[in-house]
Amino acid sequence: MASRLNPYLTFDGNAREAMEFYRSVFGGQLQISTFGEYGSPGPDSADKVMHAMLTTDRGYVLMASDTPPGMPYHKPGDAITCSLSGDPGEGLEEVWEHLSDGGTVTMPFEKQMWGDLYGMCVDRFGIPWMVNVAQPQ
Repeated sequence: MASRLNPYLTFDGNAREAMEFYRSVFGGQLQISTFGEYGSPGPDSADKVMHAMLTTDRGYVLMASDTPPGMPYHKPGDAITCSLSGDPGEGLEEVWEHLSDGGTVTMPFEKQMWGDLYGMCVDRFGIPWMVNVAQPQ
């Protein structure tokens, strides 16, 4: 397997909901394992996501989990933003619409001074995104 870099997101109990949302946005295969499947005690953690992986036909890989029992939750997005870049016709305009729906647009998705369509948002799960669609020069 070739090396790859992909985001690993942590949630405070809603990782399953978030990953199912991302599957609706990007498509692909979603695998989810819970803490309960691996013997984590306690009713509060049994159904929480220990590890989830979304692998899309576009080659995106997005991983996530809920905060493990006994560990503090750290709000996502304090230091990392997920960035998507591509060419017209790759569907990133539609991806932008889905990611920003129910979230907060921090920079409108529009033509920027460098000529590309670009926008920034924080999705409904608190994850920041940048989407850039390169335009012919």
